[in-house]
Amino acid sequence: MQRLYETMNEMPIVPFVRQCDYAVRKPWVMPERRLLDYLLIYVQEGECRFYVDDKNYRMGRGEFCLIQPNSYNKLAGLTNTVTPFAHFDIFYHPRREESFATKAGQTQLSAYAHLLQPRLDELMATDIPVKLVPKHEGKFRDTFLKVVEQWQHNDPIMQLKAQAGMLDIVSMIVEQYAPSAPPSKAATTALDWVTSYLSFRLGESVSVADMAKRANLSISRFNELFKAQYGMTPHRYLLDMRVSHACELLRETPLSQETIADYCGFSDIHHFSKMFRSRMMMSPGEYRRST
Repeated sequence: MQRLYETMNEMPIVPFVRQCDYAVRKPWVMPERRLLDYLLIYVQEGECRFYVDDKNYRMGRGEFCLIQPNSYNKLAGLTNTVTPFAHFDIFYHPRREESFATKAGQTQLSAYAHLLQPRLDELMATDIPVKLVPKHEGKFRDTFLKVVEQWQHNDPIMQLKAQAGMLDIVSMIVEQYAPSAPPSKAATTALDWVTSYLSFRLGESVSVADMAKRANLSISRFNELFKAQYGMTPHRYLLDMRVSHACELLRETPLSQETIADYCGFSDIHHFSKMFRSRMMMSPGEYRRST
């Protein structure tokens, strides 16, 4: 798990849904390819055969398939199928808008290596099965189907809800397959929840005292452990997350700066502009015009 913590210092877990759809098809084939991102498929109806990294998987109704980045895969629907799916990133990448769902035949990714997502199984040093069996199957399925449905809407609020739902999906996967931490790391792993906790509360007032209470630690001890794990203070970490989310909204939505400031937890447009400029070396308006 240490590699996961180290990666999160540079690339926080902030899931990003790139593409979702309800795939309703007659028997079909997706030729070989490798992925830059993660692909989660739910076999809602029908029978499929998925070939992933030298193994064949027969997939039936009600089963999930998780394909991780750089996995060699060939996919086929053996019957008429309904297979809702999502291409998504787990780790934040400042150039994620340049990434894409690879096409059939794309097996050489060296030209796009800078966009390749880290693999969870490697970072967590544990096996995460291709044929995913969620611990809380009903909740996992319902959350995923809601993400797919919400992502179809162009409305910014629905898009945000889809991204939040994918965070739930990733949290359930990580929680289920994370190896048990040895006692000596108990204090550090007690802060695993921080990124998800803050992601859900970017628009709220969150204090260090709130987080310390959530961790059952004193404020001074919480600050000490937080800096050891994340390499910065809680205030700086939260501010960076808010500015990163503001950048995404400035790039991807027509929302006003006042609305973005509110969504991202800044007290007003002046505070937003000041903090944004301190991190990005330009104003929000200049950033929007440059993207």
